[in-house]
Amino acid sequence: MEFFCGTGFKRPVRLCEATRRFADESLRGKYGDEAMKTPFVYVDDIPGFDDMVDYDRYTYCIDKIVRECPLRLIDGERVIGAATLGAAIKHVVPAVRGRYYAFGSVSHVTLGFDRVLKLGLQGMEQELFHYNDRPYNEYLLRVIHHFRIWHARYVAASAEKNPECHNLLLRVPFQPARTFHEAVQSLWFCFAFTRLCGNWSGIGRIDEMLGPYLKKDLADGTITLDEAREILAHFFIKGCEWIQKDTPVGTGDAQHYQNIVLAGIDTEGNEVTNEVTYLVLDIIEELGISDFPVTVRLSKNSDEKLMRRIAEVTRYGGGVLAVYNEDLILQSLDDIGYDPIEARKFANDGCWEIQIPGQTYFIYQPFDGYSMLMKDVIGLPDNPRTFDSMEELWEAYFARLKEHVDVSFDNVQRDRNRHYEAGDWKWRQSGPPCEVISLFIEDCAKNGRQYHRGGPRYTVVSPHIGGAPDAGNSLHAIDVLVFKEKLVTFPELMKILQDNWEGHEELRQYALNRITYYGNDDEEADSYVVRILDTFADLVLSHCNECPVKFIPGVSTFGRQIDWMHIRVPSPMGTKQDAILSGNDSPTPGTDTEGATAVIKSYCKANLRKQACGAALDIKLHPSAVSGENGIAALVAMQKTFVQLGGFFMQTDVIDAEVLKDAREHPEQYKTLSVRVSGWNARFITLNKEWQDMIIERTSGGTV
Repeated sequence: MEFFCGTGFKRPVRLCEATRRFADESLRGKYGDEAMKTPFVYVDDIPGFDDMVDYDRYTYCIDKIVRECPLRLIDGERVIGAATLGAAIKHVVPAVRGRYYAFGSVSHVTLGFDRVLKLGLQGMEQELFHYNDRPYNEYLLRVIHHFRIWHARYVAASAEKNPECHNLLLRVPFQPARTFHEAVQSLWFCFAFTRLCGNWSGIGRIDEMLGPYLKKDLADGTITLDEAREILAHFFIKGCEWIQKDTPVGTGDAQHYQNIVLAGIDTEGNEVTNEVTYLVLDIIEELGISDFPVTVRLSKNSDEKLMRRIAEVTRYGGGVLAVYNEDLILQSLDDIGYDPIEARKFANDGCWEIQIPGQTYFIYQPFDGYSMLMKDVIGLPDNPRTFDSMEELWEAYFARLKEHVDVSFDNVQRDRNRHYEAGDWKWRQSGPPCEVISLFIEDCAKNGRQYHRGGPRYTVVSPHIGGAPDAGNSLHAIDVLVFKEKLVTFPELMKILQDNWEGHEELRQYALNRITYYGNDDEEADSYVVRILDTFADLVLSHCNECPVKFIPGVSTFGRQIDWMHIRVPSPMGTKQDAILSGNDSPTPGTDTEGATAVIKSYCKANLRKQACGAALDIKLHPSAVSGENGIAALVAMQKTFVQLGGFFMQTDVIDAEVLKDAREHPEQYKTLSVRVSGWNARFITLNKEWQDMIIERTSGGTV
């Protein structure tokens, strides 16, 4: 069988036929369809449920889940355990009372699975006993009790069905892992347990966690690289277990935040890249699995072999691979007060925002910087104002940005914590019970507080500006059309925008096609976007040290340009009502004409070191641009340019817009075609028409 690739390149074959068959079944929805047959468990039969405190109700829900969820055992699988309740896909604890779900669940977090490999759950349980003076920890002990019930069911069920995995489960995850296979099984079983309970967690630095076990086994001669690849491939295949054959369309089906980070340095400053790093790249290259977005930490010291391998895998498309600039991110984390040793642990939250795995509570606050300019400041569509100079307009925009940031910080102060006489911080409840998550956050036990109430070592709240390229381009267009070339007055331009450019097509085409915009390495065109981003970052960081919460800036849309398109007004750069504008920190579609290198250079002109949460750049390439040795060399050079110029995060997708158009017309022929959407990947046919149009438009580089 051949795994589809939308770029025309032929995928290699390394895995055995049985593993490839298992992958094909999973990718085509067999196990997701099975999960939907039992979406949840019922808690209606629990006496007094509605009168219990939330923590106790949550406990009863988890108890019901582990006792009643179906078990899934698949012939020949090398890793065992599954999140078999279909409602978990809906981001809720899959327990229902009457007609409503008992609780929501947690995402945008990467858990501390490395501690399970090193300590085992029994070791973590002993830590809880050590902190037995903290009442909250009783609930964490209950989670381990529930874990034992689920684990015991799999141990019993696998004795005859799968002796290999049965023997692994006799030790892990309760005891520390000793071998590579034990480590993979332990990691998967814990991850699957959190998924079963409805949570969407990132996995983190998988090669750092698993690499030492594989290295030891290889040295001992107890495993070969081919055997290790088969085992690890089953981990990845099982991560596709929520795919459904007929997934409802929307924002895509492969966005459960199970992100993975590869390479980079460890806490001692040594490079992590190891055999597991390359096995992961082998697996996603061969199978095209997009459900684990993979980000590689690159630096000026990254090995040429690794960079070439990233380029080779990127060519197959799907947007599965992205890269971080490790050098810049470590500097950024140092600037906002992270201990340098702690900072070296960084991964992401399930999309691409930076956090320390197993130690971070994270939430972001997105807003539309374009609408802030056009509606709040300029007053469109109903009450347009007039400005006599660009500096006057900028000062008004600056004041509105500052007001927004200050109010956001005041809300953090009010909603997250309060100061009192002892000099400590009293944390308010800000979310539902989530003890399954708290168990895998290191300091929750030590602090005796849950994930939502200041249990983690770091609480990070991050305002995210969206539409910054569109706002910058609009300021630049106003500057050119009104103040520099004087083609129209400010009031006249406002009236034109109120009329959606009707009757002014010649001027609209001039704005669209004769003015150079952000993304073409033009100093004047880029200057407003740079000014917006640097100013926004300074405003946020001015509050960073005013309370224990890390209040840090980021740049993103995460696809919200779809939600925003109908409430945005027409732009001075020539776009009409309902145009899909920029994604993340990328150029407005159709405005970048000078190639990927020029886009990277424009993106890197802002001081991205200030954007401590992250600033994502989307790069789209045609397959013809990356074919042959020259194509690989071009991709490697692009990665180096990104690092050298001070980029933060870059996600590259290789796809032909004509393939996407055909997939839109004949979805049955493209069941596994993956594209990068924003912080996640999605199979193209599971996107609705607006999302598909957005992907096609930004891929083709057509007019807006």
